[in-house]
Amino acid sequence: MPVGLPEFAENPENRCPVILLLDTSASMAGQPIQELNRGIGIFKEDLLKDTQASLSAEVAIVTFGPVKLLQDFVTVDYFTPSPLIADGVTPMGQAIEYALDLLETRKATYKDNGIQYYRPWVFLITDGAPTDSWQRAAQRVREGESNGKFSFFAVAVEGADMNTLQQLAPPERPPVTLKGLDFSSLFVWLSTSMKRVSSAKIGEAVPLPPVGWGQINT
Repeated sequence: MPVGLPEFAENPENRCPVILLLDTSASMAGQPIQELNRGIGIFKEDLLKDTQASLSAEVAIVTFGPVKLLQDFVTVDYFTPSPLIADGVTPMGQAIEYALDLLETRKATYKDNGIQYYRPWVFLITDGAPTDSWQRAAQRVREGESNGKFSFFAVAVEGADMNTLQQLAPPERPPVTLKGLDFSSLFVWLSTSMKRVSSAKIGEAVPLPPVGWGQINT
């Protein structure tokens, strides 16, 4: 099958898409947003060390609030997001739905260009409670997980509404509370996970590294 878009002609590797769904509301101001920015930089550096992962992993960043596409899907060598700035409220429901729509569009692009892909990841990081309706988003997360469309991860920074996150996160993958502001360890874990996934066969179960950066909330 002919490959269409130049990005896929130049790099026809299987793709491993991940959306970073990041809470940048006003409560993240100061050290939390600084450490989150630093963690994203470490994530890029660590992925670039692995040739296969740097060709396969595709990263997008959606921030909220307001909901904004900070970085559309790119392989890590083109991944240069603007620094995160904390401001606004926490439209988490809208942000999750936006991210899931973005993911479906990207998957359609893969299919149109004959590119195979691993099960995508949606990685939510928040320190607050939703300021909008989130129930429909939660339903879409559960349905997407159960249908194998993506894997959804929820990470709670201090101050996050755990009750809501436990309803948003799929039962098989409960939310994780970050230890302090250890975003660096979190993003090294995420990078290591992406390396393992991208070196496996599509559809193969991949054991993930232990979650040393947080506490799983069951």
